[in-house]
Amino acid sequence: MTLTPAAQKFVLHWGEMGQAWGINRTMAQVHALLFVAPTPLDAEEISKLLDVSRSNVSTSLRELITWGVVRRVHIIGDRRDRFEALKDVLETFRVIMAERKRREMDPTIALLEHCVREAKLGDPSEQYTREQLEKMLEFTRMVTTWYSHVDHLSTPALLRLFRGGALLAKVYGRATARRQKLASETETAEAGSIS
Repeated sequence: MTLTPAAQKFVLHWGEMGQAWGINRTMAQVHALLFVAPTPLDAEEISKLLDVSRSNVSTSLRELITWGVVRRVHIIGDRRDRFEALKDVLETFRVIMAERKRREMDPTIALLEHCVREAKLGDPSEQYTREQLEKMLEFTRMVTTWYSHVDHLSTPALLRLFRGGALLAKVYGRATARRQKLASETETAEAGSIS
């Protein structure tokens, strides 16, 4: 396999994005390469195509397999392990979101719960801190609950949700605009009745 200019750009960009998301650059590049590769690749091919060490590729592959976005493939007559990425974009999204929830959100909720309990046992000077931590805990729980609802949607329903995002923004945006207009009119009326 040779990397086309478009594939090269995608692999490089995915590596940069991976770093922004807190993922090792090589790991993200390996994932991108396997995503655009039409057939499964072995570790040596990946190493040559990306010009990175074989050990770095092996470490990245192990982590990607742990995440569930890459799987090992065996081909009859070939003793080498080959690897392929999930090709379904929505399935990849689901797997990555589930892993991020497990690695980031779940520990954050556990920590916030612990901090809130600790702040409740503290003296009254911790009331503000406790209130702020409770707000953050409530928000984090709300996000993870929303995620679990989305995760249980069928693929067609998830596509409709994504495609309907602009409509949802319009509907909720209108409601917000109406509330703001109503509040403004109420304030104007109250100001007029005071003078």
